[in-house]
Amino acid sequence: MSLQERTPSEPDVGVTEDGLDYDELEALLEGRVLDREEHVNAEGFVIRPDEVEDVLSTLKEEAGFDHCSAVTAQEYDDRFESIYHLKKYDDPTQELSVVVPTSKDEPVSQSAAGVYDTADWHEREAYDLVGINYEDHPDLRRILLPETWQGHPLSERYNQTQPQVVPLREHANPLEEDHRGSGDDSDTMFVNIGPHHPATHGVLHVKTVLDGEQIVDLDPDIGYLHRSEEQMCQQGTYRHQIMPYPDRWDYSPGGLLNEWAYARAAEDLADIDVPEYAQVLRTMSAELTRIAAHMLAVGTFGLDLYGDFTVIFMYAVRDREVVQNLLEDLTGQRLMFNYFRLGGVAWDLPEPRDEYLEKIRDFLDELPDRLEEYHNLISGNEIFQMRAVDTGILQPETAKSYGATGPVARGSGVDYDLRRDDPYGYYDELDWDVVTEDGCDNYARLLVRMQEVEESAKIIKQCVDLLEDWPEDDREIQSNVPRTLRPDPDKEIYRAVEGAKGELGIYIRSDGTDKPARFKIRSPCFSNLQTLPVMSEGEYIPDMVASLGSLDIVLGEVDR
Repeated sequence: MSLQERTPSEPDVGVTEDGLDYDELEALLEGRVLDREEHVNAEGFVIRPDEVEDVLSTLKEEAGFDHCSAVTAQEYDDRFESIYHLKKYDDPTQELSVVVPTSKDEPVSQSAAGVYDTADWHEREAYDLVGINYEDHPDLRRILLPETWQGHPLSERYNQTQPQVVPLREHANPLEEDHRGSGDDSDTMFVNIGPHHPATHGVLHVKTVLDGEQIVDLDPDIGYLHRSEEQMCQQGTYRHQIMPYPDRWDYSPGGLLNEWAYARAAEDLADIDVPEYAQVLRTMSAELTRIAAHMLAVGTFGLDLYGDFTVIFMYAVRDREVVQNLLEDLTGQRLMFNYFRLGGVAWDLPEPRDEYLEKIRDFLDELPDRLEEYHNLISGNEIFQMRAVDTGILQPETAKSYGATGPVARGSGVDYDLRRDDPYGYYDELDWDVVTEDGCDNYARLLVRMQEVEESAKIIKQCVDLLEDWPEDDREIQSNVPRTLRPDPDKEIYRAVEGAKGELGIYIRSDGTDKPARFKIRSPCFSNLQTLPVMSEGEYIPDMVASLGSLDIVLGEVDR
């Protein structure tokens, strides 16, 4: 293994050679920890709802927990609960859950948005769906449902038979009394961008306020594609019924990467091992999926920036089709793959095996010339450079505060990739590098994706070599998994993988049955999209379109 090594940093409070010292972290909080819970991935510190900001600030500033991956909200028989899943960008294996219970009668908790910007949207979602109020939140309103929606759908008190009436209303200008301005001398103008379907990103509405031609306020309005995916998973059994759903979150495609996120969480929850041969199959197929996703991202980015449908977009779709054909041969599907199984994969390589592996080698042999074409058409294009260089600036610390991951974070120089930093599958046995760029702009994010295609090709080639020489008697594709899985009651886990867009995480809480009591999806697109207002402030509408394209969001994953 010759994986790229990171520069060592000074250890934070509570860090030992053996991992985190949770006793030392509890001592750091000086009596504010009411109780401690054992989650599969990390310990959970239970704190008072009025001490959230103080506790999280201490953990961020003094213990180095600078990454709030997600906020999970749920309701028990006797309480509501928020869980802040904390990690470190330097070492995501150092994890801590901060558990904040509130009463059933008055579910009020202090907001963490003043500590982690990413908590802004996550808490709004918790308020919208579960009904927890977050004091001192900068903008606590619904995010996935219309503002006029009655009740909170994930609350036990929610009346499903209550009619919902959503009137068409004028949109309010955040800076003026109405969208026309306060008078003839007003310099601001409210512009609705959408709701429409820009390229392949999905149905998005961006509320924009202009001062002259510059953006002074921007609010992404999401939820048009919200399908209650988490609740669907809560109605399905671990063993058979949940796995088809992840393909539908990121359909760009990110399907096998999405499936791996669920598989990793459920397998660790139920103590299921995966055979080594199946890990190689997973790794190869996941990287093929990553290439397909990045090809589409590059093609639609060119389409967003200067409308070159006939060249850049069609070239990208051409090469993506080659990968789609390979994935179809392997899984039987072109988009909704459903290839992973808990404990392994559904089946082995298609026969004749040598012929299929040779197809992959042919694709990899042609890829360098294809990528050179892209650099000539896109990265070396003057118009593209004018639109992408020095626009959509996202500084590294801002990216971290918003929980940005994947190419969006790595384009800002944030050296964070779960394949290396929290290894799973067969990644830690292979030779490849994490790609970062320091440009912090739309152009840097494009370069990261194009270089990541090269790194994925390296990984795939090594996997093909391994599969070709694997002993015939040791080609085990699945471990022995019980037909019905019933993890222990109140067992909790958060696990994540490096999806095409970034950190795709799954939180599961079991209740002793064959279905999850709570299933939470940590979408990388959700947190990445939250950075759009920061990237767009002071820029022009065309710059905002470029920034949106550089984020490579899919609204199916944003809204879930």
